Amino acid sequence: MSTTGARPRGALERQVLACLAVADHPLTVAEVLAELGGDLAYTTVMTTLARLHSKGALVREQLGRAYTYTVAGDAQAMGSSVTAQRMRRLLEAGGDRAGVLTRFVAGLRPEDEQLLAALLAATEHPEPR
Repeated sequence: MSTTGARPRGALERQVLACLAVADHPLTVAEVLAELGGDLAYTTVMTTLARLHSKGALVREQLGRAYTYTVAGDAQAMGSSVTAQRMRRLLEAGGDRAGVLTRFVAGLRPEDEQLLAALLAATEHPEPR
């Protein structure tokens, strides 16, 4: 299997979200394909749009025999949501959750580690008295 021209994981989803975020109207698969350019197959773009819709990142409406797509909310928030879902799936797929989380935290930059600690502290619920 050749990896020539392979995209990093999630890159096409991010490109599609960015394309739809700047569009001034809902786009069809063909319109997204034209905006993205390159040598993408129609079915590749269609599958990517369908997956983003199933993740809740896009709103889909039927227009004749085709669908049009728009970003479901703030594009940055949607991108973060898609990334978070991917992280959860990877964590759930691993056998050693503690090991995975330990290595993840150990690889964080200091500022990201501080942010994570602050987020965890903010979500802690005090015990009822």
